[in-house]
Amino acid sequence: MRTLYFDCSMGAAGDMLTAALLELLPEPEAFVERLNSLPIPGVRYNAVKAEKCGVMGTHIAVTVDGEEESHSHEHHHTHHHHHSGPREVAHLIDSLGLPDPVAGHVRAVYEKIALAESAVHGVPVESIHFHEVGTLDAVADVTAVCLLMEELKPENVVVSPIHVGSGQVVCAHGILPVPAPATLELLKDVPIYAGDICGELCTPTGAALLTHFAAGYGPMPLMRVQKVGYGMGKKDLPAANCVRALLGESV
Repeated sequence: MRTLYFDCSMGAAGDMLTAALLELLPEPEAFVERLNSLPIPGVRYNAVKAEKCGVMGTHIAVTVDGEEESHSHEHHHTHHHHHSGPREVAHLIDSLGLPDPVAGHVRAVYEKIALAESAVHGVPVESIHFHEVGTLDAVADVTAVCLLMEELKPENVVVSPIHVGSGQVVCAHGILPVPAPATLELLKDVPIYAGDICGELCTPTGAALLTHFAAGYGPMPLMRVQKVGYGMGKKDLPAANCVRALLGESV
């Protein structure tokens, strides 16, 4: 069985998951060109090599109108933000011309996020405004991961216990505890832990993507690993700041 294992010992964000999966492809550059052909307004994907704690991997920089807005592990964006509700996001997804299975995955991920935000803020789903995850760069991350999962076609997806970080995070609503409330809502019934690192390691986008695709959680299953991808975060931390994706065959 074709198995994909996500090592989330340093959490997860949409850009980190994108970069880790990209490294599993035989021709990642061609796939980046495909991503850049998507009609997401003003968005461009750039894959660059990055090193964390002596380990080489890929960092995905998503720019919107030439500015990199995607700050993994951060919520406080002081510049102009594209605030969107579920209806606006659904319209954007419909406009991308994605294959039906991929569009279904993207919609399902955003539905999970909307339900989590609704539960946390105590407002109806249709009244939700995606302060962090509804921006164009986050739509780009979710779409990229869903396209990559369709390309790789794993039959079984297993996710490690997720390191969420600790401390506080600044977001559109103010200063919140880590994991942020929406992230924690998304990670209910999932094995998570705080660890020693102060800061947000798992973002709402990362949590929604992982919980959508995961068939199970736990240690790496018995498998013959054929490819390994390292998706690097932006921050330099005491441990290698990356998501590691292992693709192989279950034994």
